Formats: sequence, C-alpha cells, structure tokens
Amino acid sequence: MKKKYFGTDGIRGTVGNFPITPDFMLKLGWAAGRVLGAEKGSKILIGKDTRISGYMIESALEAGLSAAGVDIQLLGPMPTPAIAHLTRTFNAQAGIVISASHNPFADNGIKFFSAEGTKLPDDVEHAIEAELEKEIACADSIELGKASRISDAPGRYIEFCKNTFPENSHLNGLKIVVDCAHGATYHIAPKVFSELGAEVITIGVNPDGMNINAGFGSTQPENLQKEVIKNKADVGVAFDGDGDRLIMVDHEGELVDGDQLLYVIAMALYAKGALKGGVVGTLMTNLGLEHAFKKHEIPFSRADVGDRYVMEQLLEKNWRLGGESSGHLICLDQTTTGDGIVAALQVFAAMTEQARGLKQLASGMKKYPMLLINVRVSEKPDLANHSEIQAALTAAEAELADTGRVLLRPSGTEPLIRVMVEGQEQNLVESVAQKLAEVVKKSAA
Repeated sequence: MKKKYFGTDGIRGTVGNFPITPDFMLKLGWAAGRVLGAEKGSKILIGKDTRISGYMIESALEAGLSAAGVDIQLLGPMPTPAIAHLTRTFNAQAGIVISASHNPFADNGIKFFSAEGTKLPDDVEHAIEAELEKEIACADSIELGKASRISDAPGRYIEFCKNTFPENSHLNGLKIVVDCAHGATYHIAPKVFSELGAEVITIGVNPDGMNINAGFGSTQPENLQKEVIKNKADVGVAFDGDGDRLIMVDHEGELVDGDQLLYVIAMALYAKGALKGGVVGTLMTNLGLEHAFKKHEIPFSRADVGDRYVMEQLLEKNWRLGGESSGHLICLDQTTTGDGIVAALQVFAAMTEQARGLKQLASGMKKYPMLLINVRVSEKPDLANHSEIQAALTAAEAELADTGRVLLRPSGTEPLIRVMVEGQEQNLVESVAQKLAEVVKKSAA
C-alpha cells in the first residue's frame, strides 16, 4: 500500500507548506507517540540539524509526544547517525531526527529510528499514518509525557566515533581540512579527528540557522578543494548538513566520491580478511567499482537508489559494507546506519595502516566515464513494454558489449526519464547516450 506522507527517507518538504507545518508536526508527534511509545514509561529522543525551523518543529513534536503520554529527551543539534546511536544507548523506544539532509535551509523534514537504531519498517510507518487520520486525544494530566535535555550527548557520540578507529592507532602527523556544511557535525567532527591526533583546519563550522549547505558541504566541495591545496593538507573531508554522507578530497585537491571511498574501505577490510561477504552498491554505482571488485573476486550487488535499499540488501545477504556514489556509506561492523564521521575514520584507518595517501589507495579503482541525460516527457511511458525503446536499449547494450552498461529509469519526483550510460570510452558513452535519449524523447513525446 502506498504511503501518504512517508517517502524513502522520512517526510520532507518546504517549511510552511504542508506537511512541514506546526500543526502537522504536532499531530505527527502525537501519532508517533501512540505507535512508538505505546508501552508505559516510553521515551523518545529528538535531535536536529542547524536549520532555524528546527526550533519550531522540535517544539511541535515535543507537544504532540507529551499529549500521547510519552517522555521526550532533547539532544539539540546532532548528526543523524548520532541520534541512531544514542537511541540505542539510552534504551529509548525511538529516535526522531529533524533534518532535510543536503537540502537548502528553507526545507526541513523528519526521519525516525527504531529502538535498534535502524530506519522504521514499512508497517510501522503505515501505523503512524493510520493514527494521523484520527483526532488527537490528549492523555490525562497525570499521564502526560515529560521533557528533559541530554546535555552530554555530543561528548557521548564523540567517544563512540573515536572507538570505531583501530585501538592503539592515532592520526598524529595527518593534516585534515574538515568541511561541516554549517550543519550538524560542526561541533562533533573536528573534535573527533583532533582528539585522535590530527591537525584539523575547519570550514563550514559557523551555523546561523540559514547557511546550512550554502556553498559548503559534500554537495558543494569547491571550497574544500581550495583549502586543501592552500594549506597543503593531506586530505579533506566534507559532510552534508546532517552528517550521514561524506565526500573526500586527496592531497592534490581531487574529489574522491562515495564509490571510490567504498573501494578504499572494502580493500582495507579484504586485505585483513575482515570483509565478511561482499559489497552492496546501487544502480548508479560506477561500473569501474564493480570491475575492480571482480579482479579480487569480491561479490558485488546493486540495490535501488537510496541508502534504505542498500541497507535492505546488506541485511538480506548478511554483508557488512555498502553505499552510494553520493557518499552515503554504511559500515555495519561499526554502526547501524550511514555515518559520515565513522566512514571517514575507516578511510583514515586504511591510510594509517598502509602508510599510503588517499590518492594512492583510491587508484586501484578506475572510474569509467558516465553520462546522465534527463529526458523531459509529458507522460511517462511503460519502459519495459515499449517496443521502440526496448529495441534501442538492446542496440545500446550490444554496442557497449562488456565495456559498459545502460540504465533507463523514470524519476520518482519529476516528469523525467533518466538515461544513464557508462563505459570505458568517453566518445562511445556519449554517442550511445545521445542516440538512446533521442529514441526516448520521440517515443514519449
């Protein structure tokens, strides 16, 4: 059954427009409290990123949860994965994150974590939506939930992150530029790396409620690249606004994306015999990563786009490592969800253990040229049963043979068909992509 409010990563939108409004958030808090805090004595944690709208949404959720008879523990600005971790360590029934990740400050959203620190299953999200259709019924005064603040939350999470780094190892002698996107990692990530011994230079660490992701962070790494070169740093790290993804920069100022970081972490684990199965990527993962793993006979599987689907496959296969090109990296041997700081520490561990720079570690994977063309359509065609499109797709795959791959998929949010082609030769990739896009355009006009 299709969900009314929940998308692949919670509920998200522009603040002031339904459903990101105070009245809806009040009712969402109540509905979530009814479902997630049904047991007597339940408590739910709330954390947020640095958006100005977080104050409003936090207060509304707090009121709704209290009305449902659930106690609330407020964490303040904290990375999304920190809320997942603290939900488990405080034995809470659930954790709520107020964040719109890498979106601009005018957007915001809600993500939920279960008591185990994982995303909510579909049936629980459906149950919350069912409660949202009801009228709010306030608990008796004696049963109302109480709110308290956890003042040592940052320190607890900093220690957790440091403990995912190899014991008796350090980052002494490593110069790191850290870009926190003026987001939720601003008071966490620099301390983690400096307390492990690194020389840390910070940018994007002065949030004002409105500058989150603005010119900084994993989706806009140009400033990070400049600072790495200017300071002659060994490496640069950029997080997004809520800290669940990262992009890195090598000592020459070159970007190292999620696929390359996944390769670095996987090969370090493989070298120690600690990989535990294979690696999960997505439909958009660069073919070069798949071919690099094939050389070492490391199993590789593709999930649908979205860290939720990567996680599903990891759990199904009982594997421990997966991620996306965008920098969502999941290290299940360390934590329960995608965590930018923890993933960065696994890369630093590989660098220190092997005494090699990031550029050298990533060089074992050759990124293949990729071209993505968005074809705007008036009505999305049934791709699987459209004879002309299927014929063009077959021809494209035959032209690339074993040197590349083709992916056609409709956008989930816009009237677009995405044509993606990648392969070893740039000219061939461009030619195949243009021809296929033209057929899609004519067939869907």
